[in-house]
Amino acid sequence: MGTLQDFLTAFFSYKAYVMLPIIMFAIALVARVPLRQAVLSTVALAAGFAGVFIAFNFFVANISPAVQQLSAARGLDFPVLDVGWLPLAAITWASPLAAISIPLVLVLNLVMLATGLTRAIYIDIWNYWHFALMGALAMTVFDSWWAGISATLLLAVYCFKMTEWNAPDVEREMGLKGIAVSPVSVNGILPYVVCMDWLMDRIPGLKRVVYNPEHDYAKAQDGEGNGLLALVGEPMMIGLAMGLLLAWAAGYGLKETLEMGVHIAAVMFLLPKSAGVIGEAMIPITNALRSRVEQRFPQRKNLVVAMDTGFLMHHKSVIITGLLLMALAIGIALVLPGNRVLPLGDLSNLISVMSLTVLVFRGNVFRAVLAGIPVVITFLLIASNMAPLYTELAQHAPSFNAEGLGQITSFTDGGNQPRYVLYALYQGKLWAVVALLAVLGGMLVAKRRYTAATQHL
Repeated sequence: MGTLQDFLTAFFSYKAYVMLPIIMFAIALVARVPLRQAVLSTVALAAGFAGVFIAFNFFVANISPAVQQLSAARGLDFPVLDVGWLPLAAITWASPLAAISIPLVLVLNLVMLATGLTRAIYIDIWNYWHFALMGALAMTVFDSWWAGISATLLLAVYCFKMTEWNAPDVEREMGLKGIAVSPVSVNGILPYVVCMDWLMDRIPGLKRVVYNPEHDYAKAQDGEGNGLLALVGEPMMIGLAMGLLLAWAAGYGLKETLEMGVHIAAVMFLLPKSAGVIGEAMIPITNALRSRVEQRFPQRKNLVVAMDTGFLMHHKSVIITGLLLMALAIGIALVLPGNRVLPLGDLSNLISVMSLTVLVFRGNVFRAVLAGIPVVITFLLIASNMAPLYTELAQHAPSFNAEGLGQITSFTDGGNQPRYVLYALYQGKLWAVVALLAVLGGMLVAKRRYTAATQHL
């Protein structure tokens, strides 16, 4: 067991743009993709993911000092440091549960596929760590393997269904059939989002407000619509404005302010380019894999392949929603009672986390941002509340050095709502039972929505 855990710890220490292409190359060969196509697709996938990570890292390197200076200028002190998702991954792979979580979740997915309990082929092995982390947290409550295993599998089942139920939104907005958004950090809030969409459709006036940069850009390209509106809706222009505004608020000089504006504009220009490469690279592999699985299970049709959100990063509405919510998250963090963390390391992850929400709202940035505000608030409060536990567990994780950092957390992954509710259920919290009932009600709405979208299949 120790050897397997050591292997997993070492393997998952590689950057995602190294590890994911290795996994996808193996899957491509199993799916009998021609060798030449498999090599080209996986190298392109690696290049696309590397581009996304480089853009995000550059973004964080530029924005973090400005956010910290903004906080210092207002005399605010945040005792919890947002270090991103790294400590959570370190906690996960340091857990004795990690070695068996991957095969358990794989077998669970195969069983659910074979029995018709899901249409999702969950090959996004990189994001299995979300399930294993849930198990590691449950083990801290009961000090029991069975508690950890049950929590891991419960979260996986929930994620499989949320993955399956978002496939129609991906097909409608992205034109990609048979692909769905996989991470529970993204699709976990689907019940909440579909309920918000239902509610906004029934509020007079609000339902008529539409701001869809992706649609406006397409119309401008066809010589229709408002060209000025399409220009303002360019992620590059929004990035420029955000960079200038943040630098000004942080008290930067003219030179640093202009540089900040150009830097953020550059990130918003490069990010969609890299994401487009990911989407194109994945198509032949996912099509081949879906075909092979359907041959193995001929009674199962219209299966969907789970993918990370990288392929969504070229959708203009996704990028702009993330940028606007980043600015709002900083402002909310400064004034929110009970908040102890200033979003830094995980701030850029809002683009990914809110990407599916944008698709559900049909690219309407106005609705996505409005629905995203409560999401941001809960991220901050949960991440603050969980910081002592994350800090304690990270101190025992050999692959993460927490020395001298004080209390640490992760703004988005550390504030994940479904995982927090499940963790509170294992603690026997009464409020978590009420929250579970609300989640189940939202799941019913999401299921009906999915059924209506796929009834012709």
